[in-house]
Order: sequence, then C-alpha cells, then structure tokens
Amino acid sequence: QVQLVESGGGSVRAGGSLRLSCEASTYQRYMGWFRQAPGKEREGLASIDREFDATYANSVQGRFTISKDYAKNTLYLQMNSLKPEDTAMYLCAAAPFGKILSTRERFLDRSYPYWGQGTQVTVSS
Repeated sequence: QVQLVESGGGSVRAGGSLRLSCEASTYQRYMGWFRQAPGKEREGLASIDREFDATYANSVQGRFTISKDYAKNTLYLQMNSLKPEDTAMYLCAAAPFGKILSTRERFLDRSYPYWGQGTQVTVSS
C-alpha cells in the first residue's frame, strides 16, 4: 500500500506563490497533482513519470511546476502567479509500475489508485 501525505497549502493573495509537497512511502511510475473545488469535478493539473517527463494542464501551464526528489521520496508542485480560481483542495496521486499511460490518461483520476488526503489552497483577490 502506497501512502501519500501532502503539505504546504495555505492562504495567499492573488499573484502570490506556494509550494506543495507530497511525501510518498514509495515512488510509483507516475505521480500527479490534482485539485478539486467545491461543486466541481476533480481536475488533473500536472503529472511526472519515472523519467522525469512532466506534462501540464492548460489551466496551469507556465505557472505551475511539478518536480520530485528521489532522495527525499517527495513530489512537489511549485505554484506561481496564483489566481482566486486556483482555490481548491490539492491532492497528490500515484500510479504503479505496469500500465503505460497516455498523455490524456495521466490527467484522469481513474488512472491513479493511490491518493493523499489533500491540502487546502485558498487564493484571495
């Protein structure tokens, strides 16, 4: 069983930055960041594979950066130029070695069997 623990959320003014962390008990083939706002569907934001290939949703491209530190078993999401519409619960997810995911599948929550509890991000105007 893979355990994921997010941290780093908080409240920030529009235009500010936050860095989220996700400590993993073990790395999987794909690691990703999702978010879910009240009343909205879960949205895939960024995904990184074991070769450090990263891909981003259009909504965060150029503002968010996903990275990982193998030595610390930690996944990161650097978020810059935050907007009020970025307000949501941010969740870390992992997909195991085995199935190769297409770019589209890397943004689908059903592709990831392991999830953290989430960390709240609130951006005020």
